[in-house]
Amino acid sequence: MEFEDLAEGCIAKILSQTSPLDACKLSLVSRTVCSAAESDSVWSAFLLNLTSIIPPSSFPSSTSKKDLYFNLCNHPTIIDQGKKSVQLDKRTGKKCYMLSARNLEIEWGDSVRHWEWTSLPESRFEVVAVLRAVCWFDISGKISTLALSSNTHYAVFLVFKMMNASGFHYHPTVISVGISGGSTNTKYVCLDLNLKDNRLSELQCPKVRSDGWLEIEMGEFLNSGTEEGQVEMKVMETTSHILKCGFILEGIELRPKHLICETSS
Repeated sequence: MEFEDLAEGCIAKILSQTSPLDACKLSLVSRTVCSAAESDSVWSAFLLNLTSIIPPSSFPSSTSKKDLYFNLCNHPTIIDQGKKSVQLDKRTGKKCYMLSARNLEIEWGDSVRHWEWTSLPESRFEVVAVLRAVCWFDISGKISTLALSSNTHYAVFLVFKMMNASGFHYHPTVISVGISGGSTNTKYVCLDLNLKDNRLSELQCPKVRSDGWLEIEMGEFLNSGTEEGQVEMKVMETTSHILKCGFILEGIELRPKHLICETSS
């Protein structure tokens, strides 16, 4: 018996144990397989990653589970009282998170002399953090490994903008990513594309995302998902004592390593 000769319900059960990419590819085999691949039972299985985060009751009942899946892939959903966003990786259904500026620890972040909290129409979050003036530039964040997809190689990105910025192009910024109790990856980068010091030209620089923000990869890690831990992320420049301003922070994004937010150099 060929695969496409199986009962549609049986085919749907098999497809639900694969991946969204596999289900889409296999739907081309025959009309029966295509019908099974379109069924809610298949795509409900791919949505299980989000049911503990987004209540199923918040999903429109009139929308097919496949349409809902791709909507959650293409549009970030704001959660945790506006402090995070989550969406799905289209190929695998694995979770992608962005921690908003409000969800991060910012040194002097509560001081109106140093940081301003304001809204921007291009941001997915209600507010972003705008640096007015600091010498001690220090941002950190954490997220539980259990919130992420297991057996997944994640990359971490700082998402920001520069507007009339100064103070960042004379001295490198230190960024690091690690899991509590394990090793930490640390590197030196340049956050400002308008270089004034040729010594920084060899360092990693940010790229422009398709949504207009800048991003720079902070590091990567493998999340086994077998034990609870904290992914710890840090951005700092505290040694030059140069006054810095014009940095706009949207957040820190974690996404599967293969997943690329379209960028241009």
